[in-house]
Amino acid sequence: MKAIIVIPARLKSTRLPRKMLLDLGGKPVIQRVYEACLKATLHHEIWIAVDSDEVFNVCKTFTPNVLMTKEEHPSGTDRIAEVIETVPCDMVVNVQGDEPFFDAGIIDRLITALQQSDAVMASVCAPVQDVAELNNPNLVKIITDVNGNAIYFSRFAIPFSRDKEVGDTSVYKKHMGVYAYKASFLKEFITMPVSFLESTEKLEQLRAIENGYKIKMIEVKGIEKGIDTPEDLELARKKIKDNGII
Repeated sequence: MKAIIVIPARLKSTRLPRKMLLDLGGKPVIQRVYEACLKATLHHEIWIAVDSDEVFNVCKTFTPNVLMTKEEHPSGTDRIAEVIETVPCDMVVNVQGDEPFFDAGIIDRLITALQQSDAVMASVCAPVQDVAELNNPNLVKIITDVNGNAIYFSRFAIPFSRDKEVGDTSVYKKHMGVYAYKASFLKEFITMPVSFLESTEKLEQLRAIENGYKIKMIEVKGIEKGIDTPEDLELARKKIKDNGII
């Protein structure tokens, strides 16, 4: 099965304008993400899906695999679906363009999970660290069945503890927004109408669950934070400097 990685790189960002092109230790953020993905071993190609000439030209300085996509796509998923119309594959992994410290081993685990499962998607979760994370609506929580398939994603703390206060928060799981899709399903997914659960929670993956499809989850120990704010960028720059990353 041919597996590719696609990194959506949209220029506009509300909280941190032009973050894909901001300097991170002498390289733009998007290049750091691309280089992190290179460390994976089970993929065949890496593509960057852009929506502006400026990002296109910057990305062309470090890889030939850059595709211009429509600016008006409502989500990264739609942008990836456009890529696989041009780049044939059996499976595609979506890595966010603002995660320069992404663990490429996760990509290999997602590809393997999808190859060995009857699920049409795969994604990632990790233990919740503390009560603040558990109650943070910006941090999505997830519950799974005994086979590791997603039952539900929510901004609420799930499952609700009816009889006692939460003690060990690590029994709760938080979601990381990296996905692997079977290409045939992704083409179908973007034609489905927005579902009730998706529109309520504002979580796109619920469209698959509400339509009866399986999402296989892999669990990791922790999740590196992406770059969403100026503060995140400064912390990333410090990490690059302190660790002597070239």
